Amino acid sequence: MEKKIVYVDMDGVLADFSGAVEALEGAGNEGPLDEVEGLFLDLDPLPGAIAAFHTLAEKYDVYILSTGPWNNPSAWSDKLLWVKKHLPELGTKRLILSHNKHLNAGDYLIDDRLKNGAEKFTGELLHFGTEKYPDWKSVLNYLM
Repeated sequence: MEKKIVYVDMDGVLADFSGAVEALEGAGNEGPLDEVEGLFLDLDPLPGAIAAFHTLAEKYDVYILSTGPWNNPSAWSDKLLWVKKHLPELGTKRLILSHNKHLNAGDYLIDDRLKNGAEKFTGELLHFGTEKYPDWKSVLNYLM
């Protein structure tokens, strides 16, 4: 029996993107903050995210499905380096970068935003950070 496929967004789901942006704002940075070179390299994992990814991998075929800002070329390589650092074994060759998430066939997408194709994903969207799925505990309670 084949495992069901789960895609997990990176920024705001696995990694604390908003915390990094708040730090940049506090340091007086202006302009599109997601275009700051190196921003995505040192994001902290969200509480429970790494353990949850490991738990999901026991039952599902799990991939990281993320979007990189088009005007920040370092974001694309930084995301790969982040995965190698925080998910060295499980994340190997499981990072997909796309501005069209709906083109990926799968059963579930865990994402905090309804953009870049997440809103058109043909499987089930688990809208992370909402009342129904506020954190990783709620996601795991549903999927496990």
